[in-house]
Amino acid sequence: MKLSASLDATFAALSDPTRRAILARLAKGDASVSELAEPFDISQPAISRHLKVLERAGLITREADAQRRLSRLQAKPLGVASEWLERYRAIWEGNFQRLDALLDELQRKTKPAPKKKGAR
Repeated sequence: MKLSASLDATFAALSDPTRRAILARLAKGDASVSELAEPFDISQPAISRHLKVLERAGLITREADAQRRLSRLQAKPLGVASEWLERYRAIWEGNFQRLDALLDELQRKTKPAPKKKGAR
């Protein structure tokens, strides 16, 4: 059940576009709350609440650096989520292949027959 709880927390954290944007920013390097809040039209306390969600999900760590508290991306939970999703890739690919075959068949059925040379 630990894996299930971890995946639940990861996907819940990723469900919010602001948190996804924060993770994208942290993929470029550590950042303070004020640096993370900069591109958003929300308060630093709101950013801090998002950071707490990400931290509880294990997606970031936070540590004090002199007078700033820096956030750092932790990629392991993303890897676990990716592995879980990868199990379903074969199903998706099979569905897409069947859809492609169906579309090809429908196109063949609806394509007008070519005109013969010299026919009017």
